[in-house]
Amino acid sequence: MRRFNIAVPTALALTAVLTALPATAQAHAHRPAPLGIDHCAAGTCHFDVPPGSYDVRVVLGGDADSSTSVSGETRRALLAETAVPAGGRVVRSFTVNIRTPEGEPTGAEGTPGLDLAVGGTAPALADIRVTPARHPRQIFLVGDSTVCDQPGDPYTGWGQELPQYLRRGVSVANYADSGESTVTYLQNPQLWATVQPLIRPGDPVLIQLAHNDKTTDEVTYRANLETLVAGVREKGGRPVLVTPIVRRWFNADGTLNNGTALLVNGLGVDHPAVIRSVAAAQDVPLIDLTAKTKALVESLGVEGSKALYLYNEKRDNTHTSVHGATVYAGLVRDELVAQHLVPRGTVRVE
Repeated sequence: MRRFNIAVPTALALTAVLTALPATAQAHAHRPAPLGIDHCAAGTCHFDVPPGSYDVRVVLGGDADSSTSVSGETRRALLAETAVPAGGRVVRSFTVNIRTPEGEPTGAEGTPGLDLAVGGTAPALADIRVTPARHPRQIFLVGDSTVCDQPGDPYTGWGQELPQYLRRGVSVANYADSGESTVTYLQNPQLWATVQPLIRPGDPVLIQLAHNDKTTDEVTYRANLETLVAGVREKGGRPVLVTPIVRRWFNADGTLNNGTALLVNGLGVDHPAVIRSVAAAQDVPLIDLTAKTKALVESLGVEGSKALYLYNEKRDNTHTSVHGATVYAGLVRDELVAQHLVPRGTVRVE
């Protein structure tokens, strides 16, 4: 087990800075007192806060060279591993979405409040502040098991890795759920009926549903996508259609199979093609993850692409590893910036 180092700055007494304000002071404060490092121990931090969006400000670094990452809730990557030289301090901030259930909408409730895990090869957390976010922008995710907050390692959805690419002011509300198709996502009251009322004007809603529409005919599939788009617009949100990530099924010539790999179902429905068509007809932004992941997987080849998926661990050519989900989340991040779906200043590009 790695040792968790909470580095105490010599220039100030953390206990004085991080102690909660007295009740009389809190009563007159415009904002609640921030919760601090006294809520952390042995590599984890727990903050007893209600559901909502919270800004987290961390100060990283210690007396020795350090390298620290932060994850939270159901294995969400919130801050990529960040190196700090000995004696240095680096400040990073992000906004996290707290909800119940905390992971998949049809999964376990999880623990109340905000749970963070401090990791990395040489973790050093000098300070942390948690405060309610004021008017944060939310990116909603509607999807399946390739997108969702997967509860069990090594399974990882790209939506689970997306938060690490975002700075304070934008949170990811991942309502993707394993096994869902466009049909079941619309039918289950824990899914679309729960998500839609939460959408606020301007919130991007990324929709990637196709992997489980194996028996959905084209007319129904198209209509379901149109229903989701209309539902987002009804709340003032910004619908974004996302074509599905490819499955890792190769032809003998090193290209991906036109059926299984590229999401053409048994009825001959070409899911990515239908999504592109609906996006064009409805004037909806399109993130063509099928095209992007196809190009990447084929460029890596049969052997090199195994690391993106769970082939080595599970002989699984559909679900991504932590590495693959991180790479694919980076492709989504690039499109969020290129299509101006979130302010450029809120996206980490380093």
